[in-house]
Amino acid sequence: MIREEAASATAQLLEMAKMKEGELLVVGCSSSEIGSEKIGTHSSAEVGKAVFEGIKAELDKKGIFLVAQCCEHLNRALILERAAAEKYGYEEVNVVPQLKAGGSFATAAYAGFRDPVAVEEIRAHAGMDIGDTLIGMHLKRVAVPVRISQRTIGAARVVCARTRRKFVGGERAHYDPELL
Repeated sequence: MIREEAASATAQLLEMAKMKEGELLVVGCSSSEIGSEKIGTHSSAEVGKAVFEGIKAELDKKGIFLVAQCCEHLNRALILERAAAEKYGYEEVNVVPQLKAGGSFATAAYAGFRDPVAVEEIRAHAGMDIGDTLIGMHLKRVAVPVRISQRTIGAARVVCARTRRKFVGGERAHYDPELL
């Protein structure tokens, strides 16, 4: 059920955010919150893997890169495919997430990616926060809320966002509605 909920939420976000091939989707996930517990108290490798598999399957259909946010014990470092890090010029750091230091979702991503690397910061095109993990620092400016119909995965709240280009100019400026 968790895998299906994660896939469904991802599919909705992708449709509403109009993400393009090669873009980055950052996901923060608390398996504790999914299981009705306080964040950081009941990590579950099984839940982390189920969420990873559900999200990754949807992203692979569209050629979008998944970026997994680690927990605060790793200063919210990020796990992604080496190809994505190289495409966007992100500097790699040396850390391997574990269940109690990085989190179950990031650990599942590290195990599930073909060529995983860790980086300290990114600027993603969209994001999904499962269980109040605070992904906002990893989104491009300007972040815009995306309201999907699925409000939870398990017991954890789901909050999604996309980004848009900044508006520049004054009152006489005109904007491309396709970029809003």
